[in-house]
Amino acid sequence: MQTINELETTIIDMVQKGRGVLAADESAPTIAKRFDAIDVESSEENRRAWRSALLTTEGLGEYISGTILFEETLGQKADDGKTIPQAAWAQKIVPGIKVDKGKIPLALSPGDLITQGLDGLADRLRGYKEQGARFAKWREVYAIEDKVPSQHGIEANAEMLARYAAVCQAEGVVPIVEPEVLMDGSHDIERHAEVTEAVQHAVFDALIRHNVVLELMILKPNMILPGKDKRRAPPEEVAAATLKVLRRTVPTAMPSINFLSGGMGPEESTINLNAINQMASDGLWKLSISYGRALQQPSLQAWQGKAENIPAAQQALLKRARLNHLAMLGEYEEAMEND
Repeated sequence: MQTINELETTIIDMVQKGRGVLAADESAPTIAKRFDAIDVESSEENRRAWRSALLTTEGLGEYISGTILFEETLGQKADDGKTIPQAAWAQKIVPGIKVDKGKIPLALSPGDLITQGLDGLADRLRGYKEQGARFAKWREVYAIEDKVPSQHGIEANAEMLARYAAVCQAEGVVPIVEPEVLMDGSHDIERHAEVTEAVQHAVFDALIRHNVVLELMILKPNMILPGKDKRRAPPEEVAAATLKVLRRTVPTAMPSINFLSGGMGPEESTINLNAINQMASDGLWKLSISYGRALQQPSLQAWQGKAENIPAAQQALLKRARLNHLAMLGEYEEAMEND
């Protein structure tokens, strides 16, 4: 009963109208690339300073209800001496943790990938909870090629997501389930929809088979898009294709669908989210965000690794968070980018 109460409380705190999730869980190689772009060394102190600046942005909690952290960040402190999870919760932003250990090739299945990290997961989750984490995230990745993903790859990845989610719920940690069908490539929007639909069907079949309580988890899917080497689709086309797949695959028991940005830029991801919410008049789920770079990129450009730029960086983050808040309500307008 205590475990169920923990899960229900976390869902209540995270699933709220007009609030989304900030993904700040970049792995060491990924954040090094982000820092390289602004000529900043990816030292432990710089990573701490950056993530502290993000989570201490005054007013951020009005638009953000949860944040996914990297393992290193759980133990780091903000400039005021609070741990970063404590600083987040001071604004009623629920701290969470990325728990997968990254992707590797799936054996005997050329082109398919699989994510590692199930070994010892329950023990790790107990430690993360002691540090303040209340939800977790696990990502499986599906590339699109002629014969990829294979049915074997789709089923193997679904099994991993379901096993992870079951372990999380057994430990009182809300799982965010992230099956990402990549937008990389030259496929058309119909192919992206076809693969995503097959992936989502397999994921929910596996979740149900593993007794995962759908009401006590969050789905983090991709939007439906043409390959980025193909063309950029108008937001109305993205919204219609995305909602068609969701309505075919996602049970209404799901409390929230928090889209990943998946390579879209800050403005594009907001415009598409707004179109989806304007078109989703049935109100089957809360349609929100779990954006990383799409929220952080303008802020990172403003920061440039300099303490004196933190106020400007925080204002840039707050602006993107507010614009996505409006998009969750279907009230965003492109002219607001210039406000």
